[in-house]
Amino acid sequence: MANPLSRQAVVDAALAWLGTPYRHQASLRGVGCDCLGLVRGVWRELYGGEPEEMPAYTADWAEARGKDTLAEAAGRHMASVPLDAATTGDLLLFRWRENLPAKHAGILIAPDRFLHAHDGAAVATAALSPWWRRRAAFAFQFPGVTD
Repeated sequence: MANPLSRQAVVDAALAWLGTPYRHQASLRGVGCDCLGLVRGVWRELYGGEPEEMPAYTADWAEARGKDTLAEAAGRHMASVPLDAATTGDLLLFRWRENLPAKHAGILIAPDRFLHAHDGAAVATAALSPWWRRRAAFAFQFPGVTD
C-alpha cells in the first residue's frame, strides 16, 4: 500500500504542469503532454515509476477499440469513486459522447475546477461546468490519498 498522501499533494503535483504544451503521447512537464501524459507525470511525481508500461496510441484509439480502455487501466491502479462523490485530487475521465468510451482525463483541483491537457492548448485549469459534468463518466482516487 502507498504511503499516506494528502489531496493537496496531488493538486500541487498537478498544478506544476500548468502551461506545459500539448504533445500527443508525451509526458514531460514543461516540454509536452497530452491528458494521459499529464496523469502519468503526476503519478511519477507522487509514486516514482509508472504502474504499467504505456503502449503507443493513436488519436482515435478509444473509438477504434470500442471499450473503456482508459477506465479499465485506471481501475487497475486506483480506487473507483462515485462521480457525485469525486473531490479535490481525484481523477476524472470524460466521454465526448454518451455512446463513446471515455478518452479524456483531468484532475480535480477544487470542487468546481479541474486541470487537463487538450489538443491545441497548454495544460490549463477549467471550470467543471455543466458541459463537462455531463461528459464525466468515471472518477478515481489516487492510491494512499487521505482526506
